[in-house]
Amino acid sequence: MTTHSDRPLGLQLRGYRLATAEITYHLPDHPNLLQTYVWQDYDLVPRLPRLRKFLGFWRRSLDGPLHSVRVCSTRLLRPAEISLVSSRLALH
Repeated sequence: MTTHSDRPLGLQLRGYRLATAEITYHLPDHPNLLQTYVWQDYDLVPRLPRLRKFLGFWRRSLDGPLHSVRVCSTRLLRPAEISLVSSRLALH
Protein backbone atom coordinates (compact mmCIF):
# COMPACT_ATOMS: atom_id res chain seq x y z
CA MET A 1 0.00 0.00 0.00
CA THR A 2 1.35 3.40 -0.99
CA THR A 3 0.97 6.21 1.51
CA HIS A 4 1.09 9.93 0.81
CA SER A 5 4.60 10.11 2.28
CA ASP A 6 5.81 7.50 -0.27
CA ARG A 7 4.78 9.64 -3.23
CA PRO A 8 7.43 11.81 -4.92
CA LEU A 9 6.38 15.06 -3.20
CA GLY A 10 6.29 13.42 0.23
CA LEU A 11 9.70 11.83 -0.36
CA GLN A 12 11.21 15.13 -1.51
CA LEU A 13 9.86 16.91 1.56
CA ARG A 14 11.63 14.27 3.69
CA GLY A 15 14.99 14.93 1.97
CA TYR A 16 14.95 12.35 -0.81
CA ARG A 17 16.39 13.28 -4.21
CA LEU A 18 15.92 11.79 -7.63
CA ALA A 19 18.95 9.52 -8.09
CA THR A 20 20.01 7.97 -11.38
CA ALA A 21 22.57 5.18 -11.66
CA GLU A 22 24.20 3.93 -14.84
CA ILE A 23 25.03 0.31 -14.08
CA THR A 24 27.57 -1.34 -16.36
CA TYR A 25 27.74 -5.12 -16.18
CA HIS A 26 29.31 -8.10 -17.96
CA LEU A 27 27.01 -10.18 -20.16
CA PRO A 28 26.67 -13.66 -18.61
CA ASP A 29 27.24 -15.55 -21.89
CA HIS A 30 29.92 -13.17 -23.20
CA PRO A 31 31.91 -11.86 -20.20
CA ASN A 32 34.14 -9.67 -22.39
CA LEU A 33 31.12 -7.62 -23.51
CA LEU A 34 29.61 -4.90 -21.35
CA GLN A 35 26.01 -3.71 -21.23
CA THR A 36 24.43 -0.79 -19.38
CA TYR A 37 21.25 -0.56 -17.33
CA VAL A 38 19.76 2.70 -16.04
CA TRP A 39 18.18 2.67 -12.56
CA GLN A 40 16.23 5.66 -11.24
CA ASP A 41 14.40 6.20 -7.94
CA TYR A 42 14.05 8.68 -5.10
CA ASP A 43 16.83 8.02 -2.61
CA LEU A 44 18.71 9.62 0.29
CA VAL A 45 21.94 11.10 -0.99
CA PRO A 46 24.82 10.37 -0.27
CA ARG A 47 24.04 7.10 1.56
CA LEU A 48 21.74 5.80 -1.24
CA PRO A 49 20.03 3.00 0.73
CA ARG A 50 17.57 2.14 -2.07
CA LEU A 51 20.33 1.87 -4.68
CA ARG A 52 22.44 -0.25 -2.32
CA LYS A 53 19.46 -2.55 -1.74
CA PHE A 54 18.95 -2.88 -5.52
CA LEU A 55 22.65 -3.61 -6.10
CA GLY A 56 22.54 -6.26 -3.35
CA PHE A 57 19.59 -7.89 -5.12
CA TRP A 58 21.54 -7.72 -8.41
CA ARG A 59 24.58 -9.47 -6.91
CA ARG A 60 22.47 -12.19 -5.27
CA SER A 61 19.93 -12.84 -8.02
CA LEU A 62 21.22 -11.84 -11.46
CA ASP A 63 23.86 -13.54 -13.59
CA GLY A 64 25.62 -10.49 -15.06
CA PRO A 65 28.52 -9.49 -12.76
CA LEU A 66 28.77 -5.75 -12.09
CA HIS A 67 31.58 -3.81 -13.74
CA SER A 68 30.87 -0.28 -12.52
CA VAL A 69 28.13 2.02 -11.23
CA ARG A 70 27.96 5.74 -11.97
CA VAL A 71 25.52 7.82 -9.87
CA CYS A 72 24.14 11.32 -10.15
CA SER A 73 21.31 13.01 -8.28
CA THR A 74 19.38 16.23 -8.23
CA ARG A 75 17.05 17.93 -5.85
CA LEU A 76 13.91 18.59 -7.86
CA LEU A 77 12.06 20.53 -5.19
CA ARG A 78 13.81 23.19 -3.17
CA PRO A 79 12.52 24.69 0.09
CA ALA A 80 12.20 28.16 -1.48
CA GLU A 81 9.70 26.74 -3.98
CA ILE A 82 7.21 25.72 -1.28
CA SER A 83 4.87 28.17 0.36
CA LEU A 84 2.11 27.44 2.84
CA VAL A 85 -1.39 28.55 1.97
CA SER A 86 -3.18 30.34 4.79
CA SER A 87 -6.63 30.26 3.22
CA ARG A 88 -8.52 28.60 0.41
CA LEU A 89 -11.29 30.00 -1.78
CA ALA A 90 -13.67 27.81 -3.77
CA LEU A 91 -15.52 29.27 -6.74
CA HIS A 92 -18.71 27.63 -7.94
